[in-house]
Amino acid sequence: MNGGLLVAGTTSDAGKSVVTAGICRWLVRQGVKVAPFKAQNMSLNSFVTREGAEIGRAQAMQAQACRLEPTALMNPVLLKPGGEQSSQVVLLGKPVGELSARGYHGGRQQRLLGTVLDCLAELRGTYDAVICEGAGSPAEINLRRTDIVNMGIARNARLPVLVVGDIDRGGVFASFFGTVALLSPEDQELVAGFLVNKFRGDVGLLEPGLEMLRELTGRRTYGVLPFRHGLGIDEEDGMGVSLRAPVRESAVAPPVGEDVLRVAVCAIPLMSNFTDVDALAAEPGVVVRFVDRPEELTDADLVVVPGTRGTVRALAWLRERGLADALVRRAAEHRPVLGICGGFQILGEHIEDEVESRAGAVDGLGVLPVRVRFAREKTLTRPAGEALGERVEGYEIHHGVAEVTGGERFLDGCRVGQTWGTHWHGSLESDGFRRAFLREVAAAAGRRFVPAPDTSFATLREEQLDRLGDLIEQHADTDALWRLIESGAPQGLPFIPPGAPA
Repeated sequence: MNGGLLVAGTTSDAGKSVVTAGICRWLVRQGVKVAPFKAQNMSLNSFVTREGAEIGRAQAMQAQACRLEPTALMNPVLLKPGGEQSSQVVLLGKPVGELSARGYHGGRQQRLLGTVLDCLAELRGTYDAVICEGAGSPAEINLRRTDIVNMGIARNARLPVLVVGDIDRGGVFASFFGTVALLSPEDQELVAGFLVNKFRGDVGLLEPGLEMLRELTGRRTYGVLPFRHGLGIDEEDGMGVSLRAPVRESAVAPPVGEDVLRVAVCAIPLMSNFTDVDALAAEPGVVVRFVDRPEELTDADLVVVPGTRGTVRALAWLRERGLADALVRRAAEHRPVLGICGGFQILGEHIEDEVESRAGAVDGLGVLPVRVRFAREKTLTRPAGEALGERVEGYEIHHGVAEVTGGERFLDGCRVGQTWGTHWHGSLESDGFRRAFLREVAAAAGRRFVPAPDTSFATLREEQLDRLGDLIEQHADTDALWRLIESGAPQGLPFIPPGAPA
């Protein structure tokens, strides 16, 4: 078998990442050797592979669904937004420069097509099947000429395309029809059919519409996936973050101790790797929320200042909103604060940045004895060590080089009182360390909170991936999906006018 499939979507956030992971986990459980692939990802949630390459966290999660170690081949192009108009371009895991959207789509993107196709070909030569994820919508007709992630790669690699639509948003039938009708005849030949995502209610009431869609387009629907709360997988970006809702939608076990712990995460601009707090939210009795007002820090037991792609910009935002003063007060009162990566840099005394913001010398909040200088080379590592008497693993993604001049050592950073700072992402996924850290926080906060003795974040992640595989196995036509992956799009699919504009 040398199969493949491109999972496209009617919109961003239609569920492409989830469906791709679900298909990967379903195939792996059938004994298929499968790998994920996304030619180009735009995300501030990234991960570092064992070989020191930076890729999107969604692809790292999909690799886990395949029970594989992630590699740069699975996400050859990563765009990390640094503002409204520009992004850092990461190619095969290494940053190669900053480009405006116009500069990227004006020529650079198309020149990367050969690299992207080479990576896909290497994966297809190694695995039985490669499940590819698209980006945004394939019907973005303004970008089709330079597209390397949707129909551009489907055409070049002759991949069948499954279009996912989020019915919870409404208008899914119009979105399915319109997506196909805005593609050229050559692109339409590869669009095999549709998958409905996030359906609530009686599928029987939906079936007449699916049959009409088939009559209108000549294409079948491969499944209707029900709405599920709390799937708990890594998102591509922060668009799904709600400031007024907890991180986890699903119910978790009640607290082991008498109290809960309340965690407030500062929703700073260009927030990156906010998935760091997922491991906290997975703990029974820990409530995690994203906040943007100083009064929301007052009753929190722990405040987290997360990573950011714009440290200086985030620092200015904290000051404008009064959050900076609230953080300084917390530190002086010995109330727990944790800074991760950019958040760690913000808590320091001084920042010298001629790379990211080019702002030069900027004063930090001054609550940790740290001076930061931004280097042109990006640090991309997978460190391991010990803290609070427990083994810890993490990963680092940053340009800032920290000089720690005092305090108590904490991972690669330091601790002063109840203020902690480190560049290490993912450290809270280490179960023993997380429990030890939460015990310290609870004691400082005066809470009778007790960490659950048996919470395993890795096990919870595996359970979530199995839930995704179950969704595909139970609610998709897996026989038809298998034929599509193995044999490609059906022959003779009709053209739906008007097609792409000339």
